[in-house]
Amino acid sequence: MSTSQLTLAMPNDTRLVLSVFEPQRSDSATVVLPSAMGVAQKYYASFAQWLATQGYRVVTFDYRGVGLSAPRSLRGFRMDIFDWAHDCAAAIDLVGERWPATPLFWLGHSLGGQLLGLIPNRERIHRIMTVATGNGYWLQNSWPTRRMVWWLWFVAVPLATRIAGYFPGKRLRKVGDLPRGVIEQWRRWCLNPEYVVGVEGDAVRGAYASITTPMMSVSFTDDEMMSERSIRSLHKLYASAPVEYRRIAPRDIGVARIGHFGFFRPQFERTLWPLVPQWLAQ
Repeated sequence: MSTSQLTLAMPNDTRLVLSVFEPQRSDSATVVLPSAMGVAQKYYASFAQWLATQGYRVVTFDYRGVGLSAPRSLRGFRMDIFDWAHDCAAAIDLVGERWPATPLFWLGHSLGGQLLGLIPNRERIHRIMTVATGNGYWLQNSWPTRRMVWWLWFVAVPLATRIAGYFPGKRLRKVGDLPRGVIEQWRRWCLNPEYVVGVEGDAVRGAYASITTPMMSVSFTDDEMMSERSIRSLHKLYASAPVEYRRIAPRDIGVARIGHFGFFRPQFERTLWPLVPQWLAQ
């Protein structure tokens, strides 16, 4: 297994930094792994390395404004979630140009599974797995998040973003640093019962409903952010896609906790990680 880093030039003198994890032997498919909101691609490196040992090429990337794709300062950095959907499209284009002979699979964590209806070249994806992906509407959040998220949306985000010119999530220990356009758009989504389609309108609703790619939704009973209701609410947007739901409790695999971020931690190499090649190989 080998790892390389690529940088793509993007509009307005921005850049998109990607990592490619190459398998040593097989080359059965390429898996694109887009991140959760505010999470840098390095978080997924251990999992990506492991998946490469299973014979899959894996591509991770940082949305512009996050991790290696961030400028020196986010103050005045113009970016929103539609731009991030174009980052996803750029990753898909890269895969299609470099490895056109292999299928392209999508493994989206949280936000990475929410963006599909916004990606212009999404029809190139052959199979989709979403992990801990749900509707971010705040009243559908799991209780541990719902009891405090009102403070985030009605106090912290408006005030901190106005003062800093971006959302200083690292200092607040909430989500991570995010461009102003991203956090303000995400806030609008999270305050609307229909999330992205409720805010962005009928054209976007139709784009989500037009997706027919087979999906598996993997979620966890102890997810502190996404309730089962929110998981199913989000996937109902993919109205034309066959969706298989796999809901896992920590006790099912003999552990005390999984949570919203746990799936990609190395401790689950033997219990949760094999779900991915099993699904993709079907």
